Amino acid sequence: MGNLYDKKSLNEIKNSLEKWEKETLQNWIKQVPEREKEFTNLSNIPIKILYTPADLEDFDYNSKLGFPGSYPFTRGIHATMYRARLWTMRMFSGFGGPEETNKRLKFLIEHGETGLSLAFDYPTLIGIDPDDPMAEGEVGIVGVSVPTIEDMRVVFDGINMGEVTTNMTINPPAPVLLSFYVGVAEMQGVPYDKIGGTTQNDPLKEFIAQKSYVFPPEPAVRVSMDLIEWSVKNLPKWNPISVSGYHIREAGSTAVQELAFTIADGIEYVRQLISRGLDVDEFAHRISFFWDSHINFFEEIAKFRAARRMWAKIMKEWFHAKKERSMWMRFHTQTAGVSLTAQQPWNNIIRTTIEAMAAVLGGTQSLHTNSFDEPFRVPSEFAAKIALRTQQIIAYESGIADTIDPLAGSYYVEWLTDEIEEKAWNYIDRIEKLGGMLEAVKKGFPQRELTDASYNYQKQVEEKKKYIVGVNIFEDNQVDEIRNVPLLEFDQAEIERRQKNRISKIRSERNKELWERSLNELRKAAEKDVNLMPYILQAAKAKATLGEIISTLKEVFGSYVEPPIY
Repeated sequence: MGNLYDKKSLNEIKNSLEKWEKETLQNWIKQVPEREKEFTNLSNIPIKILYTPADLEDFDYNSKLGFPGSYPFTRGIHATMYRARLWTMRMFSGFGGPEETNKRLKFLIEHGETGLSLAFDYPTLIGIDPDDPMAEGEVGIVGVSVPTIEDMRVVFDGINMGEVTTNMTINPPAPVLLSFYVGVAEMQGVPYDKIGGTTQNDPLKEFIAQKSYVFPPEPAVRVSMDLIEWSVKNLPKWNPISVSGYHIREAGSTAVQELAFTIADGIEYVRQLISRGLDVDEFAHRISFFWDSHINFFEEIAKFRAARRMWAKIMKEWFHAKKERSMWMRFHTQTAGVSLTAQQPWNNIIRTTIEAMAAVLGGTQSLHTNSFDEPFRVPSEFAAKIALRTQQIIAYESGIADTIDPLAGSYYVEWLTDEIEEKAWNYIDRIEKLGGMLEAVKKGFPQRELTDASYNYQKQVEEKKKYIVGVNIFEDNQVDEIRNVPLLEFDQAEIERRQKNRISKIRSERNKELWERSLNELRKAAEKDVNLMPYILQAAKAKATLGEIISTLKEVFGSYVEPPIY
């Protein structure tokens, strides 16, 4: 069966361990007590002083590990991993108006970025235009403002969309932003089979964590599935969904909850697509995932390895996928924004480095490294370049990428991978009993679990049961240190005026008959059981704005108001 140790060897190890604990460990602890009464990771899993083969008594190499590029893919989805091709260095970028973001994208490409990733401002994230009263003061603040196809054209001015892949962190308005992207690619003469990238397009995690929801749960899932179905049939290189654990973790979940809730979201989406008559092997290879890489080094590595193994099992045994690519968990990783501190901000470079190393040792396909100045505002060019250089040093100097899954076989890593997986399965079992993730979200189950986890962690920090350097341990006078951080400066008010003027000009110059007809046809389609993507694409090309398209859909689907959790 491939067990690491036979029964006789295990018994000998157990006897030796028991002797060591009695004769050596206890005497040592009497002289030099341990720093803490109990050591736990961020999922509150107790960590023992030592791990041995006795902790892997029933461990079977072939079923638990196997080989890279082979089921269950614990050790990686590609047989050669980074020895053949490094992960994509995809820095999350975007601020101000399209012109500012275009400049930042070109800057990162010039300095070695290998994939683009767009951050959108909050008005764009919730589907309103810059001249909406609710958008006042928010345009361009946390990302780029892209309310029209013309804005998307400016973002990619001088960038060949057939030669780059682009990730768009956008959810309820994902079909609209993808339509803008496809429309601009067409303007550049790029054929559909050359358009590559990802739309996040994950509605369930919005209700759980990020809260930039627009429609109620059922129509939100419908719109998302329309995008996936259309992309699978029309954009062969596009990843139409990135099932996101990142925002769940950033909102306060544990690593176990991030893993369980994200995989449960993925299960729900697979079921939705199968219910539309799609064969699992027709679409599964285009599903991607997005994970947080937090500060507890081994916990994160174990989480990534467990995630691959769990998803492979689900796709093979639950959904009977036949193609190995359908069983792959392909994922992007971002270092933990929530781990960054305004206190002693230079420490954030070290945190990001540790988190990036965990992501690479965990086998990520692409990676964003956060900038040290993000607790204050959008990263400066200086900070963004350091974050990119962090990845490049790991890739080209550290040797970490030279062999595959180098921590495999570690008693601790294998035990922790199994432990995290088992706890995640327990959550998934509870979600299945509730009727699946869509029903669980409607009942508020993951929301309550996340709220409790977030509260408990903050309480541990305040009681100094968990340490954050510079926050609750090794504090010092930081006024000068914070003052010396070179922050990005831009005129938000001027950008907002520019965006309002641009959208006003587009509205005055567009073909009003074509525009009106496209929105009317979209409204009628939303009332029927048909795929909305062709109608949204038609409206985007007719110069309908993001806010106008989303408002048209709201007329049919309504808007979501979150009920109180407690």
